[in-house]
Amino acid sequence: MNAPGPASSERLRVTLGLLDAELLGAMEYMWRAEELLPRYRRYLCTMHAVVRASVPLMERALERAALLEVRGDPLAGPLAAYLREHIQEEEGHDGWLLEDILAAGSLPGDALGPMPTPVVAALAGSQYYWVEHHHPVALLGYIAVLEGYAPAADLTSRIAATTGLPDAALRTVREHAALDTGHLDELYALLDRMPLTRGQESDVTVSALHSLDALTRLFVRLGRSATAPPPRGAGPSSPTGVTP
Repeated sequence: MNAPGPASSERLRVTLGLLDAELLGAMEYMWRAEELLPRYRRYLCTMHAVVRASVPLMERALERAALLEVRGDPLAGPLAAYLREHIQEEEGHDGWLLEDILAAGSLPGDALGPMPTPVVAALAGSQYYWVEHHHPVALLGYIAVLEGYAPAADLTSRIAATTGLPDAALRTVREHAALDTGHLDELYALLDRMPLTRGQESDVTVSALHSLDALTRLFVRLGRSATAPPPRGAGPSSPTGVTP
């Protein structure tokens, strides 16, 4: 008898690991010490645009999974159970970011006012399409990337030392550095429990690779030296927020 091959989660880990060098480089460059404060403010506003879509996106995927479960889809039950739990885990994180933005010297309107950039729309918007018009299991690839490339454990202290910002401006980075490893383990365990066909596993992988590419482009743009949202009281914000 042939030995079993690698699990779905291991195949996804290996695939992402072979292709993530550009993202890791862009992230490291983004967090360089030079002019970090204005970039950090831009980061918070950009990540708010991403994170505020997370719960609504999972809620729609949950609705679609519930419909598929009624039709006998074998993936729908475990997927729906995971989404119910993960929605609870992710609720309120967009609020954390607004609090961080205020504590970092900007205004919540700097995140809420401008139209989200095309790269943010490409990152999150593709998932709405696949959830609605293909299968909500594709969302797991997106979640794997966002959870898998969370802030490093020492990033909070690096930002504080470089910018002088208080702890109140660093909650999102601090919390996600602590939480996302456990969340990623839960996701990979789900992938290995689900009766995925090779085609469905491919759907998850395609979603993950698209997310990896879009997240890389997002961090490349954040890493550029560009005008940040102004401090409180410094006048109106840019109509486009961050560089598209």
